[in-house]
Amino acid sequence: MSLLNAQALVRVALPVPLRREFDYLCPLPLPAPGCRVAVPFGNRAMTALVLSHPTDSSIDTAKLKAVNSILDSVPLLAAAELKFLAWAAQYYLYATGEVYFQALPALLRKGEAATYRPATVWHIVDQSAELPKHAIKQQQALTALHQGPLSQSELQVRGVSSTTLNALAKKNLIEKREQVPHLSDWRNTPWQVTEQDKHRLTTEQALAVSLIQGTHGFSPFLLEGITGSGKTEVYLQVMEAVLAAGQQVLVLVPEIGLTPQTITRFQQRFSLPICTLHSGMNERERLDAWLSCRDGSSAIVIGTRSALLTPFARLGLIIIDEEHDTSFKQQEGFRYHARDLALLRAHQLDIPIVLGSATPCFESLHNAAQGKYQHLTLSQRPGSATVAEHLLLDSKNVQMHAGLSPQLIELMTHELSQGNQVMLFLNRRGYAPALLCHGCGWLADCERCDAHFTWHQHPSRLHCHHCDHQRPLPPACPNCGSTQLIGTGLGTEQVEQAISGLFPQYATIRIDRDNTRRKGSFEKHLEGIRNGQYQILIGTQMLAKGHHFPDVTLVAILDADGALFASDFRATERFAQLYIQVAGRAGRASKPGRVVLQTHQPDHALLQDLTHQGYQHFAHSALKERHFAQLPPYSFQALFRARANNASLVQHFLQQLATQLQPHLSPHVLCLGPISAQMERRAGEYRYQLLLQSSQRRELASACRLALAIIDTQAEARKVRWSLDIDPVELF
Repeated sequence: MSLLNAQALVRVALPVPLRREFDYLCPLPLPAPGCRVAVPFGNRAMTALVLSHPTDSSIDTAKLKAVNSILDSVPLLAAAELKFLAWAAQYYLYATGEVYFQALPALLRKGEAATYRPATVWHIVDQSAELPKHAIKQQQALTALHQGPLSQSELQVRGVSSTTLNALAKKNLIEKREQVPHLSDWRNTPWQVTEQDKHRLTTEQALAVSLIQGTHGFSPFLLEGITGSGKTEVYLQVMEAVLAAGQQVLVLVPEIGLTPQTITRFQQRFSLPICTLHSGMNERERLDAWLSCRDGSSAIVIGTRSALLTPFARLGLIIIDEEHDTSFKQQEGFRYHARDLALLRAHQLDIPIVLGSATPCFESLHNAAQGKYQHLTLSQRPGSATVAEHLLLDSKNVQMHAGLSPQLIELMTHELSQGNQVMLFLNRRGYAPALLCHGCGWLADCERCDAHFTWHQHPSRLHCHHCDHQRPLPPACPNCGSTQLIGTGLGTEQVEQAISGLFPQYATIRIDRDNTRRKGSFEKHLEGIRNGQYQILIGTQMLAKGHHFPDVTLVAILDADGALFASDFRATERFAQLYIQVAGRAGRASKPGRVVLQTHQPDHALLQDLTHQGYQHFAHSALKERHFAQLPPYSFQALFRARANNASLVQHFLQQLATQLQPHLSPHVLCLGPISAQMERRAGEYRYQLLLQSSQRRELASACRLALAIIDTQAEARKVRWSLDIDPVELF
């Protein structure tokens, strides 16, 4: 069919939950693939991404709508990025348009221009100004600004505070100006490596650096190093060669809390532009950082999982720190795993990728054993640092004081008296996991979940950690009227209160999600710990990952028994990883460390294996069990989840799917369920799941596509909220 004059077809992706693309008429000249256009969709206008220029359409041209406007003159995403995102959508069987738009910052999704905002920067007014010798901070600021104008955030990375800048401004030595960021090509400007910050490499580190630098093209490395063994130093020295070649480096970290210390370490080493990408940034900051990655003006990019979807001008190396961490798996919407997609992207770009961890996930260890990854190990800590001593404390028949045994209190007293720091780990925030009536046994249950309210004291409230519902603490039992309401179980608030009574002479800091919500508070707490402001540290998992506290000589895990009997087959793997990570905070410098684990099961095989043989031996034994049971990584899984306010609706939907799917399944595919989630009701919704498992990935993918086709014909699918999770890491 002929097109209207001076118009042709464009095929676009839209951020809608449909696994298809859409055709529109567009005026000539056509925007290139990767550009955005504004289009009518239903009764609203939407931003779309151009994918191709088809010569014909399956829809009558007369019925096609026209593009409202063209938003970009040059592509936002190059052909290689479009191909990468298309593959990701196909692998995870997710709506193609939504995957493409995951790679764009929110402002670009809304149709905003892909331009930098003018930045406020500090300039030197008087180049010849001299300061008194005692004004060290001000001299440091002027030295930094002599190299060129810098923003306040860039100066803060260099240790210059806003107080120092304001003091210099009052003296009319510096001033603020607005300017569009000058995107000079850092490859053509002199930059240096801070040699005094370099550490002398151990033999193992030197071998790892040599092997990674000696590769050409795609090559995955699994860098397994005990905590404190210097994995970061290996990263830095490998990065040096990549940066010297004018290429960019992407460093993925599992959580926002790890980015400030990573930035500081990298900034101290390289005088190069570094940017961050994470969910804590506002929309404008995110767009500016995204543009600097795409344009190549950022040499090093440090970010959480979504940073992987960002376009790069010249990406030459990908590093995934703490590669085992489940935070790399997106649990809502587009459920991708950043580690797995990073391997695909490195393969597509033909560049090396380094997966680093003290406790690699079983999938990575399995791939290394099969020769898919080159396995590098760091088994020693550099310098005089020694591996911590491990100690199991039997909690049976022991009089505990807020979760602390007399033996642990004695060990704490000794370490504190020596001027050292002590860390207590408990992965339960609040004062107590449940509120109980001592008179009749009533428990404060959340009305919307199959769970108890957690009792918090500061501020006083009951809080469900599953649906976020909160309510005031009742003055009396609603069942019998008794005022004898008591907490059962242990939370970080309760431990903090007990410690204040036991050790009033020592400063205590509690770090969990409740007291680190304010922006910058987490970094401020960490700085206080490193400066020796606090002697006793109490925390949840936030304190376990990647932090370097040289004065911590005793780490105690207060309660680990729950993980030993969990129903999820991955529970022991995660506990072992967490235990090693927590243990790694002890004795990281010249001081010897000790790790204490309180348990009612001191003879449990897992604990004995971990404390006496280490993670590698435990993982080897556990992988044998997985192989015998044909569980991942020896099989592949896909999980259909469904939820609704009516339990029978969800059950019927999944049962109908299983019934229609079963006769068409290959003998290599198991269909298990439907069954209820471990917590059947959450936030007022009933949750069920259907698991598909196969030893052959291709067979599993075929089964999932067939299941999706069946769902498209089901009327019940519109009455429930359902999702498909390929390679799930959690079975809810």
